[in-house]
Amino acid sequence: MSSALATPDVVVDPKPLPDKTPDIAQRSQAGGKAARYVGSAAWRIAKPSIAIAIFLGIWEAAPRLGLVDKVFLPPFTEVVSAFFTLAENGQLQEHVSASLTRALTGFFVAIAIAIPLGIAIAWYRPVSDFLNPILELFRNTAALALLPVFVLILGIGEESKIALVIYACTFPILLNTISGVRTVDPLLIKSAASLGFSSIRLFQKVVLPAAVPTIFTGIRMAAASSILVLIAAEMVGAKAGLGYLITASQLNFQIPNMYAGIVAISLLGLTINAILVLIERRLSRWRVTT
Repeated sequence: MSSALATPDVVVDPKPLPDKTPDIAQRSQAGGKAARYVGSAAWRIAKPSIAIAIFLGIWEAAPRLGLVDKVFLPPFTEVVSAFFTLAENGQLQEHVSASLTRALTGFFVAIAIAIPLGIAIAWYRPVSDFLNPILELFRNTAALALLPVFVLILGIGEESKIALVIYACTFPILLNTISGVRTVDPLLIKSAASLGFSSIRLFQKVVLPAAVPTIFTGIRMAAASSILVLIAAEMVGAKAGLGYLITASQLNFQIPNMYAGIVAISLLGLTINAILVLIERRLSRWRVTT
């Protein structure tokens, strides 16, 4: 008699495969957001460039179409060629270095003078009452109007140019520092004082951080003024500098070189402003941006 060993049937209950549709949808949504972000960032970068490209296109086309005389307004490509020629032979670096040294020297001296003085005027009423009349007198006097005075007193060398830059840069920084300190929220000052902050800590932790945006507005205005005033001073009397390059090129009828100097001034101003904006953002990280 044979016996068979019966084994029970094993029933496998297959698990349903996970539905990947939500993951695909989420990835697609994330990809769409990333694409929109990249597109938005690209548009923010490209949008300011459109107006510049149109301007440069008109500059290039107008002389070639005979709308203006090519002798007095050469095409932009010729100006670019002259720019690189000056850069290759070292003349551009020499003139930029001379102008930048003068401008930065006067600019930093003005910062060292104007910010402490502005804080003192804004914070201490007796100092304000004493200095306001003389400040009102000089801040309404154009810097270039005093160029002959600086030349007569300091001579035609570097001192008069740096002194003119200091004068032109001081008042934008000074006035904005005064405004920034005076417009700090009084509630912040009272709160810090109630917490036992000393005067130094109060300035360090409350007043100066709150005044930084306004102060940097004045600093950026002063940076632009330093370049503009210096170029005008170099046109009057200098042996090197962008102002000298522009004037000498005009007198020698090297018109593309003249426009190359003007382009160099624009690039220099844009670079300085971009650096100051980055520093301002670094010092104003506490601000909530919308």
